[in-house]
Amino acid sequence: MKTSYGRNFSTIASILLLSLVVLGASFQILVKEYLTNVTVTDLQKNAKVVANLAAAYSVDGSLSSREFLLNLDIASQISDADAVICDDSGRVVLCSDALLGCEHQGLQLNREYMQKVIQSGGETTTGIVRGLYRDQRYVVSMPISGKSGTHGIVIVSLPTADTNAILNMISNIFLTAAVFVVLISVIAVSIFTKRETRPLQEMAKAANAFGHGDLEARVKMEESYSEEIEELAVAFNNMASSLQKSEYQRQEFVANVSHELKTPMTTISGYVDGILDGTIPADRHRHYLQIVSDETKRLSRLVRSMLDISQLQSQEGIPEEKKMHFDLSECAGSVLITFEKKINDKHLDVNVEMPEHPVFTIANRDYITQVIYNLLDNAVKFCPEGKQLGLKIQEGSSKVYVSVSNEGDTIPPEELPLVFDRFHKLDKSRSQNRDGWGLGLYIVKTIICSHGENIRVTSRDGKTEFTFTLPLG
Repeated sequence: MKTSYGRNFSTIASILLLSLVVLGASFQILVKEYLTNVTVTDLQKNAKVVANLAAAYSVDGSLSSREFLLNLDIASQISDADAVICDDSGRVVLCSDALLGCEHQGLQLNREYMQKVIQSGGETTTGIVRGLYRDQRYVVSMPISGKSGTHGIVIVSLPTADTNAILNMISNIFLTAAVFVVLISVIAVSIFTKRETRPLQEMAKAANAFGHGDLEARVKMEESYSEEIEELAVAFNNMASSLQKSEYQRQEFVANVSHELKTPMTTISGYVDGILDGTIPADRHRHYLQIVSDETKRLSRLVRSMLDISQLQSQEGIPEEKKMHFDLSECAGSVLITFEKKINDKHLDVNVEMPEHPVFTIANRDYITQVIYNLLDNAVKFCPEGKQLGLKIQEGSSKVYVSVSNEGDTIPPEELPLVFDRFHKLDKSRSQNRDGWGLGLYIVKTIICSHGENIRVTSRDGKTEFTFTLPLG
């Protein structure tokens, strides 16, 4: 399996090489076409000049005159092209290679080629002129036309080797530049790819460490990271923090459940064993069996509370079909009445503030009843004898605010953020209230959050108040 570095490097290198090949081939073709066109155009001009010159001198049959030979030699040297003059029969009469006589003179050209040049008024080809030259050439042929007719043809040619030499030189320059560019690009791509893949390697190491139990593993943030890599690193760190918190909560949950179950189970086991082995006398059986019954009911309440929490957390909010339109004031008043005996036993002063008209909301009535019950039960439990208990409902523009308060000891500021955690109890409440599991407020918050609403707590100057919101119906 290739690494990200290898994939990126090979991809960029392939694109670079392909680009250079396409660019080089295109440039080579364009330059060759340009040089060929320039060369052929020049040859056509030269051929036309020589043909006109030969036509002028052939009127009186003076192609072999010294003046014509001199002009032909000058034209050939200026153009750097070879010129061959053939008579109307196709026989080579003059050659610029040796005006006074060369191996080409006397050679006979193909009659078909002669006719083709004369009929078309000129011919341009590239290749070998058999019988004259052995190398590849650009060849331009034109007829020598006079008033009395065609006197022959002029063949002007130039070796293609000159053009090929220029192309080879350009190719060498391009190849040298391409090698230099490739080397620079390889170094730059290598550095860039390593820099871009290093954060991914760091994330892989952090993920591997996290997977092996190092919950403190995080990806270090650096200024050199790109925006996308930085977002990925932040997302990874947030995920790791969330998983770390969940793991700590799970460990705490297991520890708390184990701790809370240990005491009642030990009590039940000890008293039952005492009754069975006779350690507890018969006249005390009823007393201790009542304790066993109370502890069993406490365990049952714990299991029921945990099932309620599990059901709420398994839902993504309260389904709309389970919500109803009901009077919140009537619901809260009904719950308050159930605490009448406990309130009277502690001689509490109850302060109720509710609108005189019904206050409607849309929610799950059973769950909201449980919320109010848990808050009132908590308030009554921690309200000292003779102190004040409060229940208040206020209407806002789109929300209903329900508050349950009690006078008593102020909750320390450092404890306030923890009151809604599972199994959290204030130290003083552990010894004073054995009926509590520390799940009541956690259930309250879970229900309220499932409705998409909020709950808060304040505790100052000897008064603690819980306030939650519901939609105004």
